Amino acid sequence: MNKEIAKELNAKANHIAKLYSKKDREGNYNNEDFKVKEAIPTSDHTATVIMEKNTGKLAAYFFYYINRGKSKGWKYFVPTDSHITGMRAFEYYKLQCERSNYKKNF
Repeated sequence: MNKEIAKELNAKANHIAKLYSKKDREGNYNNEDFKVKEAIPTSDHTATVIMEKNTGKLAAYFFYYINRGKSKGWKYFVPTDSHITGMRAFEYYKLQCERSNYKKNF
């Protein structure tokens, strides 16, 4: 991950922590505060951000970087176990697409 993208990730993650900490945020029933515990790069354009709540509990956020266009920048979501299972399956199908596309280069 290059330095500029890493700085953008840091800024976005801290901004999200601040938004999640809002006392009047829908779903913040326990008035929890969030802070970034750690950002773990998982590729040039993805990262896992661990947030720590004031209760001591942790939450994992999946951040991904979009490189161009109107959507350029860091986006995120909190994946469920179902999302993670789906992404494991996605890896197989992406590989099959690459396998099929390779021979079309010649």
